[in-house]
Amino acid sequence: MRPHYHKVPANTQDAFTARHDATRTLSSIWHYHPQLELHCVVRGEGVRFIGDHIANFSPGEIILLGENLPHNWQCSERYFQSDPNAHFEALVIHFLPAWLGEGFLHLSEAVPIAKLYEQAKRGLLIRGELAERIRPLMHNTVGAAPLNRVALLLTMLTQLAQSDSMETLSSAYAFHQSNELETVRLNTVCEFTLANYTRDITLEEIAGIANLSVTSFCRYFKLMTRKTYSQFLVEVRISYACRALIDNRQSIEVICYNTGFNNLSNFYRQFKKVQGISPLAYKRKYLKTC
Repeated sequence: MRPHYHKVPANTQDAFTARHDATRTLSSIWHYHPQLELHCVVRGEGVRFIGDHIANFSPGEIILLGENLPHNWQCSERYFQSDPNAHFEALVIHFLPAWLGEGFLHLSEAVPIAKLYEQAKRGLLIRGELAERIRPLMHNTVGAAPLNRVALLLTMLTQLAQSDSMETLSSAYAFHQSNELETVRLNTVCEFTLANYTRDITLEEIAGIANLSVTSFCRYFKLMTRKTYSQFLVEVRISYACRALIDNRQSIEVICYNTGFNNLSNFYRQFKKVQGISPLAYKRKYLKTC
């Protein structure tokens, strides 16, 4: 997708921004910005889009996004429907690569952090023991005294730079700036897909949502996302199937039909194509690590 440029609100006298977001209606758009972003989900469930990566998110996960990496978090409607008082919460820290000065990254002591910034251009998922250490530091950064904020962020970056357990999310290809019309159209397609992925969505229907002919839509969507709409829809469905498998409350057959697949053999085939293993193997692998 061609993302929309987003200007991060900032006090020009501050080295970086740190905030605790809480909202009832999460409607993030597909966007990018020159700041790196450290993002921790406190509360909420749904699907995240990072570069060409699509997967579900859940409370506790932390992601480091590199500069100008397009991203978007979309809360599942089911999350809000299950609890009328539910809301989405996240800790978000934005900082420019040169937040400690133009010469900092050229210092020999800062080489690991410079490498971390380069890795983050594809998005890094932080989990497990490392996330347990980073999460309270992020909480403490929000509202901390100015000098303490600087020390806390530097501590977090140092710990991340010293770790080799983070998962890379997106493939490495260039992303391009979009105009406002493209941004609105792509987000409309995304939001419609997330709200209707459990049923059949025809190309005629989604092309109509995008206000394009079927031929124009297929060409447009492939150009913007480097994948067909059918591939995109399958990846969205698989992301929700992964969450259901982890929850371990339903049989694989029920999950298959609840996530929009019309037969079990197709579900198994598409799941293995996206995840590299079968649904049962994915479930066993996750439960074994819990």
